[in-house]
Amino acid sequence: MPEVLKAPLVVEFPFTRSLGPVQSAFLTGLRERVVLGVTTTDGRTLVPPVEYDPVTADELRDLVEVASTGTVTTWAWNHAPRRGQPLTTPFAWALVRLDGADTALLHALDAPGPDAVHSGMRVRIRWAVDRAGAITDIACFEPYDGEPAELAGSNGEFADPVTGVVAAARLDYTYSPGRAQTAYINSLADRRTVGERCPSCRKVYVPPRGACPTCGVPTAEQVEVGPRGTVTTFCIVNIKAKNLDIEVPYVYAHIALDGADLALHARIGGIPYDQVRMGLRVEPVWTDGARYPDHYRPTGEPDADYDAYKELL
Repeated sequence: MPEVLKAPLVVEFPFTRSLGPVQSAFLTGLRERVVLGVTTTDGRTLVPPVEYDPVTADELRDLVEVASTGTVTTWAWNHAPRRGQPLTTPFAWALVRLDGADTALLHALDAPGPDAVHSGMRVRIRWAVDRAGAITDIACFEPYDGEPAELAGSNGEFADPVTGVVAAARLDYTYSPGRAQTAYINSLADRRTVGERCPSCRKVYVPPRGACPTCGVPTAEQVEVGPRGTVTTFCIVNIKAKNLDIEVPYVYAHIALDGADLALHARIGGIPYDQVRMGLRVEPVWTDGARYPDHYRPTGEPDADYDAYKELL
């Protein structure tokens, strides 16, 4: 049996969020080495602050400064820090209740080892050298045995307040397409398209899934389909994707390859975007060294009859 493919995969995009008055003041305060909380209707001080009371749902606006020192309420040791975490050496994730606050803030605690950390230990903020108005302006917490830190006397009003943040959302994982799609991908390298037939309903699925989505039984019989096919549905893309060297507008379509009972999607080229239509007959275009078709182009055949592909819409 051929080896099943696998490869590292990264999904990453920038997440942009605008800030309301409470979060804006909190993050701007961190830039200025000030920690702000918000007072609830029952007199508690929440840090980090929230915009609505978690008990009454009332809108909260009353900001109050708390100290940069506090007490560890609970913690967990991180033996192997990952990319993007606050510290590159082992550290503790800790919930710290800052002096003057009634809730705890989660952040990294720099300590020589787990034996040096305990609930109830006193800590203080280690500020980042370069601060821009983000939670990372707190580089981490560090052990501290002095008196509570003095307050700066801030009222929550700052010049040039932070109005938005951009955070990179990222997921690193190893992807394996499985046995069926490994065979499909390997066949594409030979400029062949191979699906699998269901032993029950006899439908041919391309790309294969390893099991019939209708009957729920495993599929193993390989069937070569195409290479030509029919456009069943399509969309016109008007927004240029990052790192994709294709000028807009262009067309992506579902294509029912001859002999297949499931449409796959691919780009349509060799024809103006406004002339692509349902029923258009197309064929793959390969480039040297490519493992899959670059795009599909019209074959010049008459359009397929609607009844020939209506079940694949």
